[in-house]
Amino acid sequence: MCGRYVLHLRPSEVRQRLQDDDMPSEECPEDDDSTIRQSYNFAPGYHGLVYRADVPDSGAKKTKDTDEGTAKSTESTETAPNGLATTQTRYKLQGMKWGLIPFWTKRSPDYGSMMRTINCRDDSLATSGGMWNTMKQKKRCIVVCEGFFEWQKKNGGKEKIPHFIKRKDGGLMCFAGLWDCVKYEDQEDKLYTYTIITTDSNKQLGWLHDRMPVIFDAGSEEVKTWLDPERAEWSKELQGLLRPFAGELEIYPVDRSVGKVGNNSPNFVVPIDSKENKKNIANFFGNQAAKKEAADGQKVKEEEAEDPESNAPLPKPDEDPEIKQEKSLKREAPADEDSETPRKALKAEQVEDGESKTNSSAEKPTSGRKLRSSTSNNTTTGRQSVGVAGAEDEDEQKEQEEQEGEQDEDEETEEVEEEEEEEEEEGSN
Repeated sequence: MCGRYVLHLRPSEVRQRLQDDDMPSEECPEDDDSTIRQSYNFAPGYHGLVYRADVPDSGAKKTKDTDEGTAKSTESTETAPNGLATTQTRYKLQGMKWGLIPFWTKRSPDYGSMMRTINCRDDSLATSGGMWNTMKQKKRCIVVCEGFFEWQKKNGGKEKIPHFIKRKDGGLMCFAGLWDCVKYEDQEDKLYTYTIITTDSNKQLGWLHDRMPVIFDAGSEEVKTWLDPERAEWSKELQGLLRPFAGELEIYPVDRSVGKVGNNSPNFVVPIDSKENKKNIANFFGNQAAKKEAADGQKVKEEEAEDPESNAPLPKPDEDPEIKQEKSLKREAPADEDSETPRKALKAEQVEDGESKTNSSAEKPTSGRKLRSSTSNNTTTGRQSVGVAGAEDEDEQKEQEEQEGEQDEDEETEEVEEEEEEEEEEGSN
């Protein structure tokens, strides 16, 4: 079934392209004809363009249209090079409504009835009789379009994905069709309508749908045979023209919005995964990535413009060579060069041992301790480190001075005691 196709070209454009393919038109609707629809989503009930032989509305081959009482020849007379008169069939491009309504219809049918005649199966024409009997003999036509849509069913028919089908060479599609003319009892104007003939799908399209329109090559012998008004009876030759398309097609998924009648957009004929399609999800994320990359580049430039020294790590207090040297100089014990007696030397040695223990115990808490605040995340500023180190050195210096003072007092006391002992020994002697 073919239920939607594309024809966004104006009548004059279609006429010119058919002319280029050796399909001339003696008549053609005006571009400003409001009844002719140009659409990327051409639906049943729209008025499209149909190419047919210029024959009477009855379809019978006549030299004059007796039904209308006018002399309208279906053939033109031309002079051949040998001087003999020859006849040539005239063709025209005409606007018609999609959904065939037979000539015997008295009133306008409802939409459901019209939908049943938008397509005509090729096998229904193989037998005599039936509603198509008159049309297939005398009212054959070509339905012009640029491509058509079919829907792929998934998940048991719950999901339908539209696909656009067109000729690989980009040429116009010429569907085999039938046409008719009807005049309702309550109306004065005639209504021209058409249907599209379908056949089995070819190998290219079989995976998508089991039916496809009968497609002719523009200007081909098949077109001329199909439209020939001289063939006023159905034949095996005409039936044999209704076969799957042998040419190459291009098929691809498109925007799902085409499924709603009334929507119309050039995106409906653009592949959904194409860079040209604005709704392509890959393009969306690609654009987002490009925007993020540009923003990151701007951020890097701003960071480079900042002071690079502001993020440089500060040295730890124990790693500062000047602080280390200052500590080592202040911790050196002064040499006592005035001690002369062995007892003084022994006392001085004991005092030095005690000082070294005291200094070592005082150094332990500070040597392995890292200064930090609750808000600095294990980092300190250079000013804080130097200040704390200086405070520690002052405490150590005061402690050392106190110890040296105590040592001097002990030594003076010992000297006094020694002098008293010597005086007592001399007195006893």
